[in-house]
Amino acid sequence: MTTPYFSERMKRIKASPSAMMSQHARELKAQGLDIIALSSGEPDFQTPDHVIEAANAAAVRGETKYTSTGGTAEIKDAIISKFTRENGLSYTAEEIIVGNGTKQVIFNALMSGTDNGQEVILPAPFYIAYFDMVKFAGGIPKIVKCSAEQDFKISAEQLANSITPKTRWLILNSPNNPTGAVYEEFDFRQLADVLLEHPHVGIISDDVYEHVIFDGLRFANLVAVEPALKERTVVANGLSKAYAMTGWRIGYAGASKQMISEMIKLQSLITSGANSVAQAAAVAALNGPQGFLPKRANLFEERRDLVVSMLNQAEGLECARPKGAFYVYPSCAGVIGKKTPTGQVIENDEDFVRYLLETENVATVHGSVYGLSPHFRISYATDKNSLIKACEKIQRACAVLR
Repeated sequence: MTTPYFSERMKRIKASPSAMMSQHARELKAQGLDIIALSSGEPDFQTPDHVIEAANAAAVRGETKYTSTGGTAEIKDAIISKFTRENGLSYTAEEIIVGNGTKQVIFNALMSGTDNGQEVILPAPFYIAYFDMVKFAGGIPKIVKCSAEQDFKISAEQLANSITPKTRWLILNSPNNPTGAVYEEFDFRQLADVLLEHPHVGIISDDVYEHVIFDGLRFANLVAVEPALKERTVVANGLSKAYAMTGWRIGYAGASKQMISEMIKLQSLITSGANSVAQAAAVAALNGPQGFLPKRANLFEERRDLVVSMLNQAEGLECARPKGAFYVYPSCAGVIGKKTPTGQVIENDEDFVRYLLETENVATVHGSVYGLSPHFRISYATDKNSLIKACEKIQRACAVLR
C-alpha cells in the first residue's frame, strides 16, 4: 500500500486540543456516560429570537446566493456603526472584512502578513489556535509567559524585551481565552508606548469576548487608547460569544485598506464570502436591541463567582478571579507529584485533566497547550447545576490524592 503524501506545512500543526477534548466528551456521552463537559467555549444561551427571525426573512426574500467575498454592504455598514458606537473607532467599507468566524479573519491576517522566519509575540496563556496559525504561516511563535501574579497579562517591560528586528506581530486577546484576563486602558497605554517605538510591529487584537466583562469594568481597545496604531492593527471580533451565534460562523475585522484587500484576496481562494443568511442575521444582531448583553454577562459573572469559590476549596488548587470571558484557569501545582488511589503519579497538568475525566467524568483542558503550566482551563458557559456538580467532583478527586 502506498503511503499517502502530505505537505511539510501540515507537520507544523495539530488539531485543537480543546476541540478534541470536547469531541471526546460528546463521544463518551453518546456511549451513555454522564459526562460534564467544561471544555468548550460555547455559551449555553440561545441565539436571540429577533436574529433568528431576520435570518428566516432573508431566506424567504431569496438572499441565499453568493455574496461579495468581503461581506455584504449591509453587514459592513452594521460593523462600521458598531465600531463607532461601541469602540470609538472609524472605518470605511474598504477597511472591513467578514469571514467564517473570528478565527478565519485572524488566520487571513497571519497568512497575508507573515513571511517565513518572522516572529509573532504570543503572551501566554494564549488561545490555542494562535500558535499553530503562526507556524502554518511560516512564522515563529515567540512565547512570553505571563503568570497569575501579573494577572496573566504581558507587561510593557516584557513586550519591549521581546521585540526584535524579526518581530512581525503581537497578538492580544482581551478578555482572554483561557484566563479571563482583561487589559484595561492603563495596560494598553503602557503597551502602546512601547509599540510606538517599533513601527515594524503589527498588532492583532482579538476582541471576541468584548461583551463578557465583569466587576463594572469598561471594555478597552488598544487602537481607541492610541489611534496612531490604527494603520498597523487588525481589530478582530465576531458574533459567536456575546450573541450566542457560534454555529452561524460570522467573524469580522477592521484594518487598513491594504491589509483588508490582501485578506479578501486570500479568502476568495478558500471560502469566498460567508454564509449569506448568517450575514443577514448578524446585521440584525449588531443593529438590534443590545439590552440582553449585560444581563447575560451578569449571569456569567455569577457563575464565575461560584466556580472560583468552589475550586479554591479543592485541596491543591488555586484559582484566580478573572474579570472577563467565561473561563477560569486554576493552578494545579498543588497536586503535581501526588498519587491517585490507583497509584498513578500526577506528573503534569495533562495527567491531572486525564484523571478528572477518567475518575469523575469531568472534561477540562490542560494548560500546557495554552503555553503556561501547571494550570487547566474550565469553561463555565453551562448551567449552574452542572457547574456545582462538576466542582464537587473536582473537590472529591483532589481530596483522595496522596
